[in-house]
Amino acid sequence: MTGRSRRVTIDSEVRPCSIPSQTTAELPDSVGRLAELAAESLAWPGSVLSPAKLLGRRVVPVAELLPDAHAERLCVGSTPVLDRTEIATWVWPEMEDRVPPPAARVTGVLAPARHWRSALTAAVPFARFTSAAIVVPRGVAHGNEFVSTCLMRARQFGIAVLSADAESVHIELEGRSFEDAPPVEHTAVSRWVNEVAYEQLLATESPAATRSSPLS
Repeated sequence: MTGRSRRVTIDSEVRPCSIPSQTTAELPDSVGRLAELAAESLAWPGSVLSPAKLLGRRVVPVAELLPDAHAERLCVGSTPVLDRTEIATWVWPEMEDRVPPPAARVTGVLAPARHWRSALTAAVPFARFTSAAIVVPRGVAHGNEFVSTCLMRARQFGIAVLSADAESVHIELEGRSFEDAPPVEHTAVSRWVNEVAYEQLLATESPAATRSSPLS
């Protein structure tokens, strides 16, 4: 870890001190490729979608199409809805059974970044309703703060941590899995993220062709 020096005055004496700076390194591959490797390592089912800016964060969703709900929406001509104001009404009690069903399931959200602080900032909002993980360069995982701070904070939020170099992706910390957990009650945010994923899945050539979990 590197640092920058400054001078401080203590009892009229000037002494140099070091201010720790963030440990960063370049990502060893494209964000999309790292997301593919990370999703495979974590055994997340579904398709790795294109990087997207969600809730002001640059992340990579992983999602799968829900065939029955998708068929139902096709029958009534219900296309993906991306208007957050409209979607906010979908969780009102009086709107139950009057809104389209979720036709996609977001199985995880990945946040590759050069520094773990940036990655965690991006991943935390999604950890409330789906599996989340960060991917950082292997060199960042060797920083002094990584074990004492990054892994501790990631564990608090149930976020998986992976490090990557030019040859492989390694799981540094297992995150919380939603695979076998009871269904999470949808919020306006989770419904909107599902609609974004649904649109992306429909835009792919074969949205039904998703990676299966080894447990399925």
